Amino acid sequence: MTRDDKSETSQKSASAIVGYEDFLTELKTRISSAQLRAAVAVNKELLLLYWQIGRDILNRQQQQGWGAKVINRLAADLQKAFPEMKGFSLRNLKYMRAFARSLSR
Repeated sequence: MTRDDKSETSQKSASAIVGYEDFLTELKTRISSAQLRAAVAVNKELLLLYWQIGRDILNRQQQQGWGAKVINRLAADLQKAFPEMKGFSLRNLKYMRAFARSLSR
C-alpha cells in the first residue's frame, strides 16, 4: 500500500467516525480563538510597555534635565541588550515619548 493509499484510507475511516467532522471543526475554532486572544494579549502588553518607556523618558527629561542625546544612548543600549527585538530604535523611542505625551494631556 502506497503512502497516498494509506492517507486516503485514513481520511475515509476518519470521515466514517460519527461526529468527527464536527469535533474537528470545534477544535479548529478553539485553536484559532486561542491564537487570536494570545495575539491581542501580546499587543496589549507591548502598547503598555511602549507607553511606560515613553512616560519614563519624559519624566527623566523633565525632572533630571536629560537632553535629547540621552534617547540616542538609550536606543543604542537597548538594541544591544535586546538584539532579537525590534522597536528600540531612536525613532521608535521618540514615538514612545510622543505617545506618552499625547496621553498625559
